[in-house]
Amino acid sequence: MCNYVFKRRANYYETDKMGIVHHTNYIRYFEEARIDFMRSIGCSCKALEEQNVMIPVVDAYAKYHKSVLFDDEMLITPRLVKFNGAKMVFSYEIRLAETGELAVTGRTSHCFVTFDQRKPISIKRKYPDEYQAMVGHLEPEE
Repeated sequence: MCNYVFKRRANYYETDKMGIVHHTNYIRYFEEARIDFMRSIGCSCKALEEQNVMIPVVDAYAKYHKSVLFDDEMLITPRLVKFNGAKMVFSYEIRLAETGELAVTGRTSHCFVTFDQRKPISIKRKYPDEYQAMVGHLEPEE
């Protein structure tokens, strides 16, 4: 079970005319939580980019359970559920901090590619520290 939680408050500019966080922002929240999680375990996306590695999103999915409104504090839990050094998948839960209610669930899939040529790579051999950090935090789905 992942103990990592990313806290974030919904900004006014992220809401739509109905006063609800616009659906496109949840994918951004997933990204913020994922990048912060990776940094916290010693696998910095910025450091990898400086070493010619990018981690593009291959697909993204979100399911909306409860509306998040302006100024609501969210608890975002990213979980690394698949990882083999070349590809990875994260699942996410966004809960309202005040009540613990589930607001959004989702998934994103990623691969590793070289920054300059956009060719797929595995980080296992060339970046063993980052690979081990990711493997050490893998939580396969049941």
